[in-house]
Amino acid sequence: MASRPRLRQVTLLDRRSQLLAAALAALAGYVDVVGFLALGGFFVSFMSGNSTRIAAGVATEAAAAAIAGLLVLTFVAGVTTGSLLARMAGRWNQPAVLALVGLALALAAPLHQPGAVPGSFLLVAFAMGAENMVFQRNGEVRFGLTYMTGTLVKIGNRLADALSGGPRWAWVPWLLLWCALVAGGVAGALLWLNLGIVSLWIAAGLALLLAALSTFLVPAPPKVGS
Repeated sequence: MASRPRLRQVTLLDRRSQLLAAALAALAGYVDVVGFLALGGFFVSFMSGNSTRIAAGVATEAAAAAIAGLLVLTFVAGVTTGSLLARMAGRWNQPAVLALVGLALALAAPLHQPGAVPGSFLLVAFAMGAENMVFQRNGEVRFGLTYMTGTLVKIGNRLADALSGGPRWAWVPWLLLWCALVAGGVAGALLWLNLGIVSLWIAAGLALLLAALSTFLVPAPPKVGS
């Protein structure tokens, strides 16, 4: 009987984590569309797209390949920095990484110079790389937040499970992630077209708000002697 409240608490925390993941996917979609529009077709979170642009640019436009390459490098730098910060922060890894994301976005907004490619959006790519380090287990990324190919594969795989007699709704959390990214992208497009660089300030504020809210997901310290 004593285990029931504990089970309910675990379920609640899982749901909170799912909501945090959806919010971060929405942030990634939002920022990626802002970057895509500002940079004229380059990505700040979807590095598969930039990798394709590198390949195409090598054959057709060296400058485009260089821009895409810089964005990939700064994204990887963000992943590395976020991972190191998460390891140093211990159980406070999620708030720490999200604070890094928010600060990078907040720095990018005032440094933006129209026409500078990629300019301050290198900081945005750095932030998106770091964001992927929010959900780790034993030093490994549990799932990506800024790219959805793997998520779509999960949806299809879980649908196959459901059709084969497995869990009926296991695909829904993955669908929620994809929908959140697309919805965030729509919001990013609308706000960039109407507010310009102010839309990056909004992204920074959202990241810092999520950093604060994620403190409620920090696990309790282990009991002495346990």
